[in-house]
Amino acid sequence: MYKISDFSKITKLTIKALRYYDGQNILTPSYRDEENSYRYYDESDFEKAELISLLRNFDFSISEIKDVLAYCENTADLAYYLEEKKNMIEKKIDEEKELIRKIDLGIKPKHMEVNCMNYEIDVKEFQPVKVASIRYKGKYSDVSKYIGKIYKAVKGNASGKPFNCYYDTEFKENADIELCVPIRKLISADNITIKELPAIKAICTTHLGSYESLNLAYKVMLDYATNHNIKCTTPSREVYIKGPGMIFKGNPSKFITEIIIPFK
Repeated sequence: MYKISDFSKITKLTIKALRYYDGQNILTPSYRDEENSYRYYDESDFEKAELISLLRNFDFSISEIKDVLAYCENTADLAYYLEEKKNMIEKKIDEEKELIRKIDLGIKPKHMEVNCMNYEIDVKEFQPVKVASIRYKGKYSDVSKYIGKIYKAVKGNASGKPFNCYYDTEFKENADIELCVPIRKLISADNITIKELPAIKAICTTHLGSYESLNLAYKVMLDYATNHNIKCTTPSREVYIKGPGMIFKGNPSKFITEIIIPFK
């Protein structure tokens, strides 16, 4: 058995850290003297301390360490946890890179040119359209998860640019979205909805640029609706006339999106 001072030396963990881990129930001493509350550690505690030090060096949080200690029985198990942690870090790196990209857009003067885009608002009547669709609740960026499934189902029956129908009246983190691909005729397809969207009358405009600045187009359209006493309804549509490819995204500044907001 090791006194806490000796255990501190052989594990390279400070006494303060050992007391903290004890309080967190991740490294409790095998024996505690009831008279003086002295902590004593054994060989199994040493092995656990080695594992904890390893996980801390890999930036595992206390809650993550607790999870590993509760289920990790051997080195094979540990390899799985380390692989999961690596994937989490890679995902975080991707998110940070995306944040850097957005910040870069915000500090570049040319990004401000989007604010000066001259949107032309038209009032149009749209005829009924046959579509193959998938309706889901999720992020706006989740479209890429479903678009391939629809095109695979309809094969050569696609006819027209894909578009999203948005059923929410406001911005939501988990939005109610229906991804649609126009088709020439009604067909049968597994896990894909085949239907005909009704005719609508709508205000519409065309946005040139990245999807991140689409809100500017919506502002102009809603201002137009207010000034002309137009009562907008749902679902609105975004028709992706020119957007990212299936493999490469391309230049977002050249994306072309038609925005359609129906009204009564």
